[in-house]
Amino acid sequence: MKKSILHMLDPTPNNSPFDINMALDAGFDVLMPYSNVKLENVHRLTQDAIFSRSPKGIKKTALFIGGRDIGLAMDMLKTCKQAMVPPFEVSVLADPSGAFTTAAALVACVEKVLKEQHGKELKDCKAVVFGGTGPVGVVTGVIASLAGADTTLIDHLSNATANDLAKQYNRSLGCSLKGAATNFDLDKINLIADADIVFCTAKAGIQVLGADILKEAKQLKVAGDVNAVPPLGIEGIGIKDFGAPLLHAATEKTFGVGALAVGNIKYRVQQELLASLLGSEKPVYLDFRDAFNKAREVV
Repeated sequence: MKKSILHMLDPTPNNSPFDINMALDAGFDVLMPYSNVKLENVHRLTQDAIFSRSPKGIKKTALFIGGRDIGLAMDMLKTCKQAMVPPFEVSVLADPSGAFTTAAALVACVEKVLKEQHGKELKDCKAVVFGGTGPVGVVTGVIASLAGADTTLIDHLSNATANDLAKQYNRSLGCSLKGAATNFDLDKINLIADADIVFCTAKAGIQVLGADILKEAKQLKVAGDVNAVPPLGIEGIGIKDFGAPLLHAATEKTFGVGALAVGNIKYRVQQELLASLLGSEKPVYLDFRDAFNKAREVV
């Protein structure tokens, strides 16, 4: 019996141990990591993978795209698809830096609390993404924007960086992002003053929003934080919170989603997407949109 193989293409020097563990747990027999993969190598590597097995055996072969660059991962996914020669065709999942599944889980969790506690949809809301120029932040913004939210990516230093990324992904993915920077606490207060949703995807161990800032957010309905390392990104959120009232908020109608609640959904989403690479009769090409659809099912 042929063994199932996952070829893991990564443009960075090291493949993620997290992704390797997840793939093994999802049921793959053999994992083949490739590091420092350039975009121009993807077509050849894909065809080497698909032509080495019969059309029947190819159903036990799949590709995974990692790395940290969202745009590059999407380009690599597109190149994989272009390299297929039916019936020699395999499934592919892109999840660079776990950003697709993490962001999908974060937005789906916040969306669920928003509906349950306020009866609102993402399209009814204004959202800001702190840490919005990192991989998870960018994808969080893209998903929220495509779901209809008026969404701003926030960089902690540079307006230009945030605006350039917003324009880049608006152009390539059809969203409607804006960019902003928060050099001082007053900038944060001004940005969240009329926000309905706050997503916090900043670096671990950095508090972005303290109690003094939160008390100024009079319209805030839901805040979600993916940081599980103290101090948490948003003061007053518990790492296990999934719709608990947010401490230090301006109103009693503000609710929090913590890192472990998001992480539990992210884990299940990535596990199910990886398993679907082996379970699908026809080849699938999965990105952040599929991760968000799956996250909505899981929550």
